[in-house]
Amino acid sequence: MPDFDLLVVGGGPGGYVAAIRAAQRGLRVGLVEKERPGGVCLNWGCIPTKAMLRSAEIFQTIKDAADFGIHADNVRFDFAAVRQRKDGIVKELTDGVGGLLKANGVTLIEGHARFTGPSTVEVFEAGQSPVFPGGPRYAAAPTATAVRNVSATDVIIATGSVPALLPVPGADLPGVITSDGAFGLTEVPKRLVVIGGSAVGAEWASLFATFGSEVTVVEMQDRLVPLEDKEIGVALGRSFGKRGISVLTGSTVTGIVQAEGALRVGVGGPKAREIDADVVLVGVGRRPNTTELGLDLAGIATDARGFIPVDEQLRTGVEHVYAIGDVTGKALLAHVASHQGLTAADAIAGYDAHIDYAVIPAATFTHPEIASVGLTEDAAHAAGHEVISAKFPFAALGRAKTFGETEGFVKIVAGARHQEVLGVHIIGPSASDLIAEGALAISLEATLEELADTIHAHPTLGEIGMEAALTGLGLPVHIAPPRKR
Repeated sequence: MPDFDLLVVGGGPGGYVAAIRAAQRGLRVGLVEKERPGGVCLNWGCIPTKAMLRSAEIFQTIKDAADFGIHADNVRFDFAAVRQRKDGIVKELTDGVGGLLKANGVTLIEGHARFTGPSTVEVFEAGQSPVFPGGPRYAAAPTATAVRNVSATDVIIATGSVPALLPVPGADLPGVITSDGAFGLTEVPKRLVVIGGSAVGAEWASLFATFGSEVTVVEMQDRLVPLEDKEIGVALGRSFGKRGISVLTGSTVTGIVQAEGALRVGVGGPKAREIDADVVLVGVGRRPNTTELGLDLAGIATDARGFIPVDEQLRTGVEHVYAIGDVTGKALLAHVASHQGLTAADAIAGYDAHIDYAVIPAATFTHPEIASVGLTEDAAHAAGHEVISAKFPFAALGRAKTFGETEGFVKIVAGARHQEVLGVHIIGPSASDLIAEGALAISLEATLEELADTIHAHPTLGEIGMEAALTGLGLPVHIAPPRKR
């Protein structure tokens, strides 16, 4: 008889959720995790970065307090205290996940798992071998004798992803770090170069600029956050410029060398130059964390990028082996991993479970915040839609005025024929919270008229969805109507 009905390898937002759901369905569940439960999200990503970004936001708010009639003198920040607060939040949440696993009867096995067959793994004590500067937590091939062998009827692979390597000379120099390595900084760098202007790079650029770093962002595409709607990326670039963040789009890093006590970063492109920095932060994407999992011993195939192909119920090509989260390459987002975990666990327990990837909200916690769901305007055109593009600025919203945050806008992309909501894109205050209405609208196939006819509380930031819908209908109330041609 196998040790478990289900063994989950990896305890991140996909793995621990899958383990809990499977236990709730009556299965005997084991979970292998080589560090604190919670994975990248709780330990190295979503939560710790947002804790530090909140500290930066408070710092900026206090510096601007005179605008609200409040005067504060000698405002300063304590970076050690910022990090300590972050660590406390992370510990509280990871301890909480551990408690939830225990309360649901999940057996937590500490260590690094490696397949010995489709339904068996050996567990080693997790190492601390530095695979890449700034990422010492990723265990290389374990060389010690296995501390435990585990078997299960079904297995879920939920090992997530790791920061992608930068294939340029000098990427391994001291002071060149990944997003994980940024948490090891004990002081704010005076000069920081961020390579990559997508969500990860943009968030760190925003944070350290608030704390006083001289920040340069190098992005290969023609705008920041290139996966977002074009107008959002352009707007963020303008906002960063106003804050003194130098943004070099259409540019690549050609190499990094040590020179005159600094890291000298060579930048190629229309504005080729060399930039001196104290720290270089690499945020160019992530790759699947499947190194030394022994996938070949289980017969599990990967695609050209190293991701594990799965079907709609997260089955791999090997019977009784499932994969969820970043290793599937579907959408490298914690909330997607969690939904995949629930789907896989229910499928294993015999329920008819499926996941819909059509409506996936995403958020970037820069200042101003960004959030989106559904099709961009370009994607809608490419899909053959005739499009209505409706925008409403936060500057015309009463609550935004009182809030003191008027930068940005909401943009709704809708079909011209039926006025169905195809996409919602936000840059501005509380964008990450406001996007929920957009996700619900797309999920329920709502129209502009239905959004406009829904009474929204006043004065709130949430009114902006209704106002944008009214604009799309050609009936704006709180901005001037478009000029007739």
